[in-house]
Amino acid sequence: MSLALSDLSAYPIVQAPMAGGGSTPRLAAAVSEAGGLGCLAAGYKTADGMYQEIKQLRGLTGRFFGVNLFLPQPGRTDGAAVDVYRSQLGGESAWYRTPLGDTDVPTDDGYETKLAVLLDDPVPLVSFTFGCPSAQVVEAFARVGTRTLVTVTSPEEARAAQDAGADGVCVQGIEAGGHQGTHRDDPELDGTGTGLLTLLAQVRESVGLPLVAAGGIMRGSQIAAVLAAGAHSAQLGTAFLATHESGAHPLHKHALTDPRFPRTELTRAFSGRPARGLVNRFLREHGPYAPAAYPQVHSLTAPLRGAAAEAGDPQGMSLWAGQGHRLARALPAGQLVEVLAAELAVATAKGGRA
Repeated sequence: MSLALSDLSAYPIVQAPMAGGGSTPRLAAAVSEAGGLGCLAAGYKTADGMYQEIKQLRGLTGRFFGVNLFLPQPGRTDGAAVDVYRSQLGGESAWYRTPLGDTDVPTDDGYETKLAVLLDDPVPLVSFTFGCPSAQVVEAFARVGTRTLVTVTSPEEARAAQDAGADGVCVQGIEAGGHQGTHRDDPELDGTGTGLLTLLAQVRESVGLPLVAAGGIMRGSQIAAVLAAGAHSAQLGTAFLATHESGAHPLHKHALTDPRFPRTELTRAFSGRPARGLVNRFLREHGPYAPAAYPQVHSLTAPLRGAAAEAGDPQGMSLWAGQGHRLARALPAGQLVEVLAAELAVATAKGGRA
C-alpha cells in the first residue's frame, strides 16, 4: 500500500462500509482489532447518528478505521414516473398492511453537516460514494490528517478523483453487492458495468493513485489475485455481511447461502439506483418497472422492506449481496480476517514458487 495508506491496517483487507444496517461499530472494531480496516457507513444516518457510532467505535478499539459518506444527489427526478411506481406498489402495501413511504425527501443525505462533524473531530479515513468530493473538501480533510478514498466504477471517475486530490480510489467492479457507486446515475448505462479485473487494469493505466479493489471478493486467494493485478488492498462487503457482528437481519444472513436464492441481479426495485441483490419475488416483479429516482424510491419502499423483515418474509426484503455470496462464512469478524490473511499467505507463497 502507498505511504499515505499503509499505516491504516496490518493486512490489505478492508471491510466495506455497508449502509442500511450491515456495518456496525462492533463489526468495524472487530475487523480493525484483527488487523484489517473496519469501516462505518454514514449513509442514511443523521450527522449525530454518525457521530454516536464513531464514539462507540472508539470505545471498542484504538485501531484505525474509516467512515463512508454519500455525495448529494441531483434533486431532479421524474415525479410522474415515481407516482406510477407508487401505484404499482399498491398491492405490496395492502399485502404487508403498511403505507408506502414519503418521496418528498432530502437528496443530500446531510452531507455538509457530516463534513463539519468529521472535520471538527477527525477520523483516520473518509471514503465517498455516489460522486467525487470537491478539491476543497479533500484539502480540508488533508489539513486535519484524514486520508480520503473515492469509490469509482470507470477510468473517467478515477481521473476525477485524482484531479480532486484524493489519496486513493476504491475500484468497484460490477460483481459488487449493494449499490453501484457510479458518480452519475444514467439509466442508459444500466447493465453495462465492467468486471473487477478488467476495471483494475483500466484504472491502473489511467491514474497513479493507490487502488482498493472491490467486487465479489470472498477468499484470500481472490485478494492475492487483485493484489497481483495492481491493487494495494481488497475491500470485502458480502464476506463480512454474514459475520456475527454484522447488523444485517438474520434472514438476510441466512439467504446468502440459501439454495432458494442462487443468483444476484442489479436492480432499481428497492432504491431507484442500480444495486446488486439476491433475486427474490420483489426484485423479479418490480425491478423491470422501477424508475431512476434515488433516494425517492428508497424512501418509498422503506416501509415495505421493514414490514417484510418483521413478517419474516425475505421475498420482500432488499437482500444486497455480491456475486460471491454462496461463499459466505458465518464466522466472528476477527476470525474471518485471520482466515482471509492465512489464505492470502498461502496463495502468495504458491505464486512465489510458480
